[in-house]
Amino acid sequence: MVKIPPFEVEQWMDRYENTPGVLNIAETCCSSISINQLVRFNSARQDARPVVDFSIPLTYGSIRGSDELRRNIAATYSEDNNTSTADGSPLSPKDIIVTQGAISANHLVFYSLVGPGDHVICVFPTYQQLYSIPESLEADVSLWKLKRENGFVPDVAELETMIKSNTKMIVINNPNNPTGVTIPKEVLVKIVELARKNDIILFSDEVYRPLFHSIEPEDSPPSAISMGYPKVVVTSSMSKAWALAGIRVGWIASRDASMIEAFASARDYTTISVSQLDDQIARYALSDTVRPQLLARNLALARNNLKLLDQFVRDHSTNCSWVKPTAGTTAFVQFKCKNGTPVDDEAFCKDILDKAKVMFLPGTRCFGHGEASFNGFVRIGYVNETDVLRQALEELDAYITEHLK
Repeated sequence: MVKIPPFEVEQWMDRYENTPGVLNIAETCCSSISINQLVRFNSARQDARPVVDFSIPLTYGSIRGSDELRRNIAATYSEDNNTSTADGSPLSPKDIIVTQGAISANHLVFYSLVGPGDHVICVFPTYQQLYSIPESLEADVSLWKLKRENGFVPDVAELETMIKSNTKMIVINNPNNPTGVTIPKEVLVKIVELARKNDIILFSDEVYRPLFHSIEPEDSPPSAISMGYPKVVVTSSMSKAWALAGIRVGWIASRDASMIEAFASARDYTTISVSQLDDQIARYALSDTVRPQLLARNLALARNNLKLLDQFVRDHSTNCSWVKPTAGTTAFVQFKCKNGTPVDDEAFCKDILDKAKVMFLPGTRCFGHGEASFNGFVRIGYVNETDVLRQALEELDAYITEHLK
């Protein structure tokens, strides 16, 4: 039997997110939209087709995802500043497999490519799945630790010292969860070149891309798949940057045909296809007439809400600090007691939920993997409805004044 540890983030969310009256600032999706709202983002609304064609028989549909959806996914990568391989070819539908969310995509990548005897290097902190799944497959996993003093930007010189003769894969998460930090272009280039030099697969979880809300467009890093190295695999989904978590659509993309076929072969055992209804909604949302407006809405929401959170951190600088996020929807904030020592983040999260109905996640339990360096840290999701965030910060302000001052 495969032994796998509890998935702490998901279990915490499941346990507490339905607390009556909760002000949920643990959620990491851009504030989710309805189908009716989605239609309003269509610039060709008068001539647009319906989101879902109810006349289509509900067969399994296209096994790897509809051609139209995969074309629209490919188009999101074509908007990078650097989008082509060395031979100039853009990403195509054959390079993409549609999955049930990014969580399924990530699992499929590891299940298909990693096993006993392999060495995996994974950036840390990050989403627990990215190191716990390869560990469960009996791979040797080394954690590539991000340091606060470096702004949580990965140190490529350190990465080079971690590579072994059996290193099969390097795992990154860009933008990063929980810190909200972006790997800059110049660092990403070095990571790709190091992977190429050592013939190592580079796996990039890009579920928060392209929500680069605090970086100038010309400085936003491209997807790792757009950097000319064939042995790159990336995953993403409709959940975070596209505000449609409820349709459960994600994908894997790679220019390496052998990896795509390996994913497709393994996927036969777990997923025949995604729902045709979900596929239709996703292809509509990522169409040329909807995608720009939907992304603009989510970027504006992120920028506006980040201003509120930034002001809160400034106002309470004696009790909390952070590396300010540049992308995505999450912030990793450290809270301290009046004597300057970090709070017990798990007890803090439970107490503020009980007293103020504010919910976020404890860093040590959900991201620390037993690392004391995350004591006092909590992950806050701030790209929810602005009124929810504002009310939660008001309650948090009152709590800090009463209990931490």
